Amino acid sequence: MRKVLVTGAKGFIGRNLIARLAGMDDLEVFRYDLENDETELRRWLDQADIAFHLAGINRPESVEEYEIGNAGFTNEICRMLRQAGRTPKIVMSSSIQAELDNPYGVSKRHAEECLKAFSRETGAPVSIYRFKNVFGKWCRPDYNSVTATFCHNIAHDLPITISDPTREIELIYIDDILEKFLEELADPNGPETCFAPDTIPSTRITLGELAGRIQAFHEMKSNLMTPDFSERFNQCLYATYLSYVRPEMLEYGLEIKADPRGNLAEFIKSRHFGQIFVSRTHPGITRGNHYHHTKTEKFFVVAGEGLIRIRHIENDEVIEYTVRGEDYRVIDIPPGCTHSIKNVGDGEMITLFWASEVFDPNHPDTYYLEVDSIG
Repeated sequence: MRKVLVTGAKGFIGRNLIARLAGMDDLEVFRYDLENDETELRRWLDQADIAFHLAGINRPESVEEYEIGNAGFTNEICRMLRQAGRTPKIVMSSSIQAELDNPYGVSKRHAEECLKAFSRETGAPVSIYRFKNVFGKWCRPDYNSVTATFCHNIAHDLPITISDPTREIELIYIDDILEKFLEELADPNGPETCFAPDTIPSTRITLGELAGRIQAFHEMKSNLMTPDFSERFNQCLYATYLSYVRPEMLEYGLEIKADPRGNLAEFIKSRHFGQIFVSRTHPGITRGNHYHHTKTEKFFVVAGEGLIRIRHIENDEVIEYTVRGEDYRVIDIPPGCTHSIKNVGDGEMITLFWASEVFDPNHPDTYYLEVDSIG
């Protein structure tokens, strides 16, 4: 069984890493954070096959704490390992701030130098990652992540402040970091020293656009408009936003449009894939009897029994399909064909509809024509 030490186990990156490690077999994970003492750290270093050194200081009460919490603590880890005569693989999180001469950057650079010196002296495999602006679930708002602050405040209907909406930042997603960490775990030896600042994909975005995208996520409950999730950054950013939504706000209702036939509600809309809506139809009731020139649809009866009838508008041949919820059958509706769906069962029929475009009342592309009437 491999043994893994994670320092900074309760921090943003540490929590996410431990959650990933928890799903893996044959691992024993030692979790070091502020409540642990030197004795525990020494004991775990004596056993660890690999150490993910994620602990650090970035918001101290005094400037001196930067050096103590970053370079000092890293040097202490190296000292303990030298005394024990051990050379486990060490993967350390650093920051692009290490390129700068501010107190935080200097302390991170000194921490890197401690680790590289340890690697040169002992041959221990070491990987150092200079992270940019990391975002993802469980990051603390109002701390050192603008993405976390925007997500938290917008999710809680709190104001956000943007001094320069055109300022561009570079973001990396937590799960992309973890993929690299798992690769490090799979390769226990690796190079003696690996400086890996640009091996993780990143996204450049302005603060104004970042806030706008998160605000659009927040408005999805009311306008049902989803972004283009083929763009992976939108997937990652939406997942991050949703992690900040209060549990009681995860549930929301849809606008129900009812008439004597039953009722209907729109569910999801997107400029990229159209829209999905659901209907409940009473026994004996027919919906439809119209056609479209460009819009296409899919009908999926999920409960009950329906009769779908389709006729090309230029001829009199009617094609019929009997569909039942338990059969999971989908019927495609082509353009230029009038169509209808009738509840032919004894109970309520529930149907899921997909349309290739979002309904526009000014340009509905919907023309009434009875399936049974011949022009």
